Amino acid sequence: MTNKNKIKTSVRPLSPHLQIYRPSFTMMMSIMHRISGVILYFGSFLLLAWYISIVLGPEVYQLLNTLFSFFIIKVALFLFTWIFFHHLFGGIRHFIWDTGRGFGLNSIEWLARLTAILSFLSTLIIWFL
Repeated sequence: MTNKNKIKTSVRPLSPHLQIYRPSFTMMMSIMHRISGVILYFGSFLLLAWYISIVLGPEVYQLLNTLFSFFIIKVALFLFTWIFFHHLFGGIRHFIWDTGRGFGLNSIEWLARLTAILSFLSTLIIWFL
């Protein structure tokens, strides 16, 4: 067997991954966008339960409203509202990128910050107004 027939193997990774990159704010926002999508998927069952309780009658509706009045559930609903807005504004940010805009380093950072700020402010407006 000659050296020409041997296959070279590389020890370096095939593509960059989280152990290579230093975490940045925009990276965390991107990861949070994916996580928020999954949480919205499963959390939508709370909204569905509320709708079904309306159909099932006043007793079931009152029971669900009593469950939703517990502090821990209110905190979960508040966080669910924030996750909804975070995912909404993150989606708008991705839509802007789909148009070919906002790819400058400064724009990427500002769009990520704007997503975080607007999602928090929208949640506060919904819950306290």
